[in-house]
Amino acid sequence: MAITTVPGTTRPPGRREPYPSTRRRAGLGRKVRDNLTGHTFLIGAVVCFAVFSWYPMVRGIVMSFQRTRRGETTWVGWDNYTRIIDDPSFWTAWKNTFYFTVLALVLGYLVPFFVAILLNEFRHARAYLRILVYLPVMLPPASALFLFKFYAYDPSEAGLFNAVLAALHLPTSEWMQSPGMTMPAMVLASTWMNMGSAVLIYLAALQNIPGELYEAAELDGAGIWRRILHVTVPQTRLILALLAMLQIVATMQLFIEPLILANGAGTGDSATSVAYLIYQHGFFQNDLNGAAALGVIMLVVLAGFSAVYVRLTAKQD
Repeated sequence: MAITTVPGTTRPPGRREPYPSTRRRAGLGRKVRDNLTGHTFLIGAVVCFAVFSWYPMVRGIVMSFQRTRRGETTWVGWDNYTRIIDDPSFWTAWKNTFYFTVLALVLGYLVPFFVAILLNEFRHARAYLRILVYLPVMLPPASALFLFKFYAYDPSEAGLFNAVLAALHLPTSEWMQSPGMTMPAMVLASTWMNMGSAVLIYLAALQNIPGELYEAAELDGAGIWRRILHVTVPQTRLILALLAMLQIVATMQLFIEPLILANGAGTGDSATSVAYLIYQHGFFQNDLNGAAALGVIMLVVLAGFSAVYVRLTAKQD
């Protein structure tokens, strides 16, 4: 027997349409089935982050409000924070860390940008020059820093930098043994080790700038500095802002440079950083709770910088 339908519809009379919620659940289930492989890989990544990043972070926050003595753990509230803040080394470490960050922004942030502009102008041997610039990144950081410590920063005239200064009839330096030169020397070594990655990122951004903009600027009589200021910088402002934020976060976690170059604290605590102070509290003073409190303070400071960055770049995005 043929089934009649109501005019204007394609379903038999008396058959009800599914509820909207039922349709949504069916659509969601279909999407999950279609992307099951992707969700499986995503679950693996989430588990890795949870075990190796999020759990230690939460555990550190909890430990910062506790005190453990002879296997017994008690809640002490803000005592660890007040004890850490009252330590004179706390303020010295933050002063050194901010000083290193400012120097790194002046040298380690601007130098890669201008190196990328220079490499972008080359028409020959471009691949070779990129490999040459990126080569220090491929070296283990400890090996590169030992190279600086025993070869470049040797306080005698046998050291590379002192030999160059002596050849130019300029006064030599004690470098890492001099409190005033400790931070600039560490910034120089850190810039040489890490600028390769930033240079490649800048190069990728520069090559996406339309050549017509530079041609128009040249027709208007703009020199190289005006072209950089009015064309290059505006066209790469988002990359510049992102790398500035990454530079601040990375330099605020200064640790391996003072540990190897300055044997930790340096002359007169001139190299003590916040990250190295955390290391001292945790492994030399056996004060894991104080180290956790100091780590939480650093987390809050870096989160503040990140929030400012997101706020300033929200409209540009």
